[in-house]
Amino acid sequence: MKKLLVLSGVLLVVVAVLAACGGNATEAPVVEQPTDAPTPTEAPAMPELSGDPLRGGLLYDNWIKVLGVETPAENQALWATQTTNTRNGTDTWRCKECHGWDYKGVDGAYGGGSHMTGFVGVFQVAGMDANEILAMLKGSTNPDHDFSAVMDEQALADLALFLSGYQFEGSAFINADKTITGGDLESGKAVFGENCTDCHGPQGTAINWKNDATPNYVGFLALDNPLETLHKVRFGQPGVADMPSLVDLGVTDAEYNDLIAYLQTLPTSSPITEGGRLYDNWIKAIGAEDMTTDQPLWATQTTNTRTGNDTWRCKECHGWDFKGVDGRYSSGSHMTGFPGILSAKDKPAEELLAALKGENHDFSAYLNDAQMDALVAFMQQTQDFAPFINDDKTVNGDAENGKVLYEGNCQACHAEDGKALDFDDGEGVEFVGTVAADNPWEVLNKIANGQPASAMTAGLNMEWTWQDFVDILAYIQTLPTE
Repeated sequence: MKKLLVLSGVLLVVVAVLAACGGNATEAPVVEQPTDAPTPTEAPAMPELSGDPLRGGLLYDNWIKVLGVETPAENQALWATQTTNTRNGTDTWRCKECHGWDYKGVDGAYGGGSHMTGFVGVFQVAGMDANEILAMLKGSTNPDHDFSAVMDEQALADLALFLSGYQFEGSAFINADKTITGGDLESGKAVFGENCTDCHGPQGTAINWKNDATPNYVGFLALDNPLETLHKVRFGQPGVADMPSLVDLGVTDAEYNDLIAYLQTLPTSSPITEGGRLYDNWIKAIGAEDMTTDQPLWATQTTNTRTGNDTWRCKECHGWDFKGVDGRYSSGSHMTGFPGILSAKDKPAEELLAALKGENHDFSAYLNDAQMDALVAFMQQTQDFAPFINDDKTVNGDAENGKVLYEGNCQACHAEDGKALDFDDGEGVEFVGTVAADNPWEVLNKIANGQPASAMTAGLNMEWTWQDFVDILAYIQTLPTE
């Protein structure tokens, strides 16, 4: 009997412990909360971020250029954790360099090749609360991904808004081999005509944003990297204020497909204008090393005392008016006594190419076949500037029409007064108005063909006439010279 009582006592203790631990041997007693106990509440919702997601798309591309800041001295901290992408400096800080133009990182187009880093994409955060993404950009998931020391709060908010709501599934119609699935070319042509031709020209060749060693027009980029092209047409180009965002203009998803398909049909080269820039300064145009010796023929003249790169420039021998010793370079410090090339337009390409490869005049060691052909194409269309520019440097143009064209195409870079860019490399000043007053032949060449190694509009690839070029020149001559 005594043992039975002890066993019963042990069982009661076990039941009591199970009840205390939430076991199901018995129901726990109901404990009433005091009437003055606080009621549990949900955490307050984060405030909605305010910002510009379209600017965020530009920041994703190249925030250093958008913000106009210096590249941080060291590579981005996470860069050292990968070894496949050998770039350094600014590239290591660009969002796109880690996460790709398709936003999928190692799971997308950057899953191989020289851009591969092995980092994940950002497409997975699409639709996430922008506040949570903002926290990630400040290092909440990895302190080495904290950008708050190099980007201001608004820039980070804009970037977070882009990542949250404005990423786009380009791979829906851009294939792994860069071809486009479907796409209505007529629709794409219409989108291009309505939004792009004012700057890029009807064939997309008015602006080359690389040098002429590897011309980079919109047609080339669309074939080479359609995902990058898609991002830029949607958000614009960092540092180019006049390039519109097609998202902002209401272009539809289907129209992006049409546009990229159409861009892939555009020319990837522009021989005449490229040749014009080579004639101007081929060393600068193709990004070649400085010449260490004078051009061989230079020793046959004694009147022009320049040396080095200048002696290799076509324009230095043959003039901005293409008449050499029979034109503007018949006297003065630029005189060489060499003939011009104005008569070249009447000669066959084979003869001109042979001249470019002649004894002491062989440029084939420095220019490739396409560049030599471009010079020939330029020479065959040289213009006699005599009807446009008078000997006293006045111009036979309509400055009012020129003003309209200048404001629509030149003002963005040169400013309303033409003083945004100073071309003088010394202590003086040389604005576009200065050059137009002093050497209108040079300016007319640059209006037509563009500036070597510069994203300057080439007028020959716009729907302009030579009279339009002269009108622009006439207006530029009214701008300040100092």
